[in-house]
Amino acid sequence: MNLTYDTLMQRVWDEPFSVYGLVAERVELALDRSWMTFHLNPAARFHDGHPVTARDVKFSLETLRENGRPNTRRVYGFVTAIEIIDDHTITFRLLPSAEREVPLVLAMLPVLPAHYWADHDFGRTTLTPPLGGGPYRVASLDPGRSITYERVADYWAADLPVNRGQYNFDTVQIEYFRDDDVALEAFKAREVNFRRESDPNAWATRYSGPAAEGGLLKLEQLPHHRPDWTLSLIFNTRRDLFDDLRVRTALDLAFDFEWLDRAVFRDAYKRIESYYPNSELAATGLPDAAELALLEPFRDSLPDAVFGPAYEAPRTDGSGMAGRRGNLRKALALLKQAGWMLENGRLVSAETGQPFSFEILIQTGQEEGVVLEWVRTLDRIGITARIRSVDATQFRQRLNSFDYDVVNYRWINSLSPGVEQRLYFGSENAEVQGSRNYPGIRSPAVDALVAGIADASSRADLLTHVHALDRVLTHSRYGVLLYHLGHDLVAYWPPVTRPAVTPLYGMVIEAWWATRP
Repeated sequence: MNLTYDTLMQRVWDEPFSVYGLVAERVELALDRSWMTFHLNPAARFHDGHPVTARDVKFSLETLRENGRPNTRRVYGFVTAIEIIDDHTITFRLLPSAEREVPLVLAMLPVLPAHYWADHDFGRTTLTPPLGGGPYRVASLDPGRSITYERVADYWAADLPVNRGQYNFDTVQIEYFRDDDVALEAFKAREVNFRRESDPNAWATRYSGPAAEGGLLKLEQLPHHRPDWTLSLIFNTRRDLFDDLRVRTALDLAFDFEWLDRAVFRDAYKRIESYYPNSELAATGLPDAAELALLEPFRDSLPDAVFGPAYEAPRTDGSGMAGRRGNLRKALALLKQAGWMLENGRLVSAETGQPFSFEILIQTGQEEGVVLEWVRTLDRIGITARIRSVDATQFRQRLNSFDYDVVNYRWINSLSPGVEQRLYFGSENAEVQGSRNYPGIRSPAVDALVAGIADASSRADLLTHVHALDRVLTHSRYGVLLYHLGHDLVAYWPPVTRPAVTPLYGMVIEAWWATRP
C-alpha cells in the first residue's frame, strides 16, 4: 500500500540513506536532537481533496505507535510529546535516549487521513480500500488474486523534485500466484509484463525461445550495490541442541555449497560470508584498531575467531560426498568435544544417550532441493535431520512464535543499517514473538554494537560498528549462511522500458515506464 500513501519525507535510492521533502517541505532538527519540527507543504492533499494538516501527522504517529509492528512501535515510542503549532507545523519532542537515526525514521512516517479514520476502525480487517494520498489509488481488488492501482491524475506532488521521473504507469496491477511455476507461465504468456526471477536455474533454462532470441523478451542482469538478502539455515539457540558453538560449527562444516552451486545452480551463486553480502558493510581482513576497541571489552564472551580474519565459509572441491570427508572429520571432532559420540552409526549424547536429531522448517519445493543434500550429508555422520514443508500461513505462524529447530529464512538489510538491527539481533527481542531475532541471540557484545550502529555519528563510525557486528555474528555461527547473486534478474515485455542508469540500490520499478507505439 506504499503507492497510496505519502510520507513526511521520502528516501532516494542513489544514496545510502537520505530523505527529501514530500509532505513536509522543510524540517528543523535541534542540535541535541531533543526535538524536530516539520513544516508541511500547504499544497498537500488526500485523494478526496481534504488538505493534509498537522492533525493528520499527529494521528498517524499515535496510531502507528499503538498498532504498528514492534520496531515501528519502538521507534515512535521515542516521541514524548507532540505539539501542533498550526495547521502546517508540528513538533516532535524526543527522549534523550533516542538513537541518532530516529529523526530519519520519523521523517519517513506515512501520513494517514485522520478525518477518514474517525469513522472507520483502524484495527479491523477490511476489503474496502482506505483513503490515501499518494501517487496511486486502489482501483479494484480481487482477494487472493490481484490488486489494481490507478495513477491519480491530479496527484498534488507529481512535480516535486523527489518524485520527478517516477510513477509513470497509468495502471499497476499486481497478480498473486500460489505457485511460482504458474506465475512464470503467466509471464511467458504475456499475461504479466514484468517479473523478477529469484531462481538462477530457472533463469538459465526456462526463459529461452524465439521471443528471447529475437530480443522481444528482455532478459537482463542488473547490477546493484545494496546488501543482498542474508539467506541462512538459522539455528534456534533457544533449543539446548544449538546452544553450543562447536555444534553449530560442525553443522556449518557439513554444508557443501560448492557441490550445490555446480550441480543445482549452474555456478550462478556466490557464497554468503557476511550478514551484509555484496556491500561495503561486510567485514574484511583483520579487525582494525577502531573495531578492536569495540570488541575488546567483550573478549571473554566472544569466540577467539572474532579477533582474527573475517569469516570464511567451509569449502569443498565440489565433487560430492568424497570431497566433504575432510570437513566431516573436523565436524565429528567438534561434536565429540561437545559431548556427542557415534554409537551404531548414529550420533548420541555421551551423557544421556539421546540421539542427535532435529527438524528443518521450509516452505517451498525449491528450498527442499537445497536442504536435501545437507540432510544426506548429516546422515553420514549420524545426525537425523527431518525436513518439514508447510504452507505460507503455517510458516509465518511458526516463524513468529520461534517454533522451529532450524528454519530456512533471511534478513534484509539496507546500506544504512540502524535501529532495525536491534529487532534482528538484540537480546531484548530474543523472546518477543514477531521480532526477527530468529536465532534467539542473547549477547552483550551484540547489544552494544547494535546500539552503536543506531547512534553512529558519521558514516565511518557506522561502518566500524557494522564491521565489528558482522565479525561477531558470522564467527558465532548462528546459521549456515547460504548464497547470493550480486545482481537482479529481471525479465520484461514491451512496452515496458527502463532507465539507462541503475541506482546504487539497484532497479527502481517506479522509475520505469511504458513506451507508447
